[in-house]
Amino acid sequence: MRAYWFDNAEGDQRLPHDSGRAVSADYLSQLGVLYYNIPSESDVDKLASERSYKNRDMITVSPEKMGAIYEEKVKSFFHEHLHEDEEIRYIRDGTGFFDVRSEGDEWVRIFLEKDDLIILPAGIYHRFTTDDKNYIVAMRLFKEEPKWTPLNRGPDVDVNPFRKEYLQTRQVKA
Repeated sequence: MRAYWFDNAEGDQRLPHDSGRAVSADYLSQLGVLYYNIPSESDVDKLASERSYKNRDMITVSPEKMGAIYEEKVKSFFHEHLHEDEEIRYIRDGTGFFDVRSEGDEWVRIFLEKDDLIILPAGIYHRFTTDDKNYIVAMRLFKEEPKWTPLNRGPDVDVNPFRKEYLQTRQVKA
């Protein structure tokens, strides 16, 4: 894992967009983002039990696996959104980026690779993209039945109860 401030330069979302300003794991934790490097799936099982994750599945994001809908899917993942549940991803192969909003509403880019596990809290605005290799395999963990329901940022979502709770627990600005 490597985190840094997104440079906001024009260009393909799959490029690094590295501003050269690093972000620490401690800062990510202040945003509610938890990071682990876990080489063993048995350790993931332990974390899943501790955090009450009952279900999981695997997703491969690549042109080979997704075919003609790949570009459309990657663009949809990159729309700024939040979820009403934690988002947990355990990278099994490949590489990609999660971007999360800081308390100042700037993007922090998080580069993930094999054995990285990230937990995004419910209510945090974020987005995802593959990198320029266009390939990532991730285990998705869920507390209940597998679901992925993005709520795209907008005035209605800004007052969503999960967003409000996230901001309250982080004591950050909207």
